[in-house]
Amino acid sequence: MQLNHDIAAVITGGASGLGAATARRLAAQGVKVALFDLNSEQGEALAQELGGVFCRVDVTDEEQVDAGFAKARAVHGQERILVNCAGTGNAIKTASRDKSSGEIRHFPLANFDRIIQINLVGSFRCIAKSAAGMLTLEPLADGERGAIVNTASVAAQDGQMGQASYAASKAGVVGMTLPIARDLMGDGIRVNTILPGIFNTPLLQAAPDNVKAALAASVPFPKRLGDPLEYAHAAEFLITNEYMNGESIRLDGAIRMAPR
Repeated sequence: MQLNHDIAAVITGGASGLGAATARRLAAQGVKVALFDLNSEQGEALAQELGGVFCRVDVTDEEQVDAGFAKARAVHGQERILVNCAGTGNAIKTASRDKSSGEIRHFPLANFDRIIQINLVGSFRCIAKSAAGMLTLEPLADGERGAIVNTASVAAQDGQMGQASYAASKAGVVGMTLPIARDLMGDGIRVNTILPGIFNTPLLQAAPDNVKAALAASVPFPKRLGDPLEYAHAAEFLITNEYMNGESIRLDGAIRMAPR
């Protein structure tokens, strides 16, 4: 797919981090961008900067997702690009004993379900609704109607202690990539997934400098945190390279996460 001003994109989690970098990268190519996010202040500011549109959307809420797509399409028309960056995580062991009290606890199941609902079900909800919209489009000259890029994590393959819910949700994203690509192959819609390693996003920027330095040193090469722009470049590659379909790629500096 060639990027230009006739192409519209929806980016979930688009107000900051990987999503914001992707929005900037696509907008620089002329793409009309719509940002789905819960952070209205950052989202509105970025949308104004890029000449795009902001939609306050919780990806776990069906009505909000529907309203977001309706608003984005009213301004830009039907999107040909969806990039799913909305997500969250936590760190809770499956079962553990409190060192001071001796109390035994297990992972709160409501908390586990919340991560699955945001990272996995939320991603699928946006995929299904975006793909349904793409089916209304006339195919481009190459027969393509759209391209979808999802965000998983290296935790999908080597999750650490306390990451049972996060790793399961991201492994689900990887696991559904090929079946969805096969579902949509007859209609010219491609689906790929990126598995980022340790990236310098706003969440990580809040960590102490010594923690960030240790994380950077754990990356084989280059020994640094990933730059969100590098994610954006990978997303652009998956969108524009028409032979990339049904694939999940690691973007991680060759890191393999240790147990803790």
